[in-house]
Amino acid sequence: MTLDLDECYEHVLGLVEQAGQIIASRNYGEKTVVEKSSNIDLLTETDQQVERLLMDGITGKYPDHKFIGEEETSAGKKAELTDDPTWIIDPVDGTMNFVHSFPHSCVSIALLVNKQAEIGIIYNPMVNQKFTARRGKGAFMNEKQIRVSGETRLEYALATTEFGTSRDEERTAIVLENIGKLVRVVHGMRSLGSAALNMAMVALGGADFNYECGIHAWDIAAGDLIVREAGGVCLDPAGGPLDLMSRRVLCASSQELADKVVPLLTQYYPHPRD
Repeated sequence: MTLDLDECYEHVLGLVEQAGQIIASRNYGEKTVVEKSSNIDLLTETDQQVERLLMDGITGKYPDHKFIGEEETSAGKKAELTDDPTWIIDPVDGTMNFVHSFPHSCVSIALLVNKQAEIGIIYNPMVNQKFTARRGKGAFMNEKQIRVSGETRLEYALATTEFGTSRDEERTAIVLENIGKLVRVVHGMRSLGSAALNMAMVALGGADFNYECGIHAWDIAAGDLIVREAGGVCLDPAGGPLDLMSRRVLCASSQELADKVVPLLTQYYPHPRD
């Protein structure tokens, strides 16, 4: 049976809007917080509730679809991408921001079929930014088409990255080394606490490139499609093809800009289970 992607999109968009209402209603209140791997790797009851809302809502309509989700993976389920229709979900990307009531977190969800992204949605309900993309149909924010900046000059590029949720000394040293290298040559750098929204900013043209090592598929799957549909590029930080499961990403407003960033980066290859 051929999957009706229009129907999929409309169905999941409704679920994402419900999820956004939950997140927005709780952003400024008290949260129940659980520490996962460390005191900077956090889980709230909202993460769990939103993931369950999305998974139950999708399974009820598409019982044969598979999932790769942050919280179910944290609970011990192996994240494995197959050719089956697979939804990759981050219920609250930017959990640290959410815990602190900093209004910059989002729902991120993508549908992959035969390992190819077909749908991507990133929604920050606190500021009403809803980024959407369908393969071959462009990228949008609040239903208005968006495009990357097209910037090619490193010295005029605004970069985004994150410090991550690991205290690993080797990784931290490389993160700081790369920030030190780039801050000397780019127009500016930002670290706003959400990998998915960093990628959305590149798609919007608000940032010119984003890179990070140590993220997961659920942080970048939707952003990958949205950036590419907005005219940008997504690749591995060493310059090769992007592998969603590699825990590494570089996206940019142009291939020319990406080619200038790659040789500057000290590479770090996270362990899949870190």
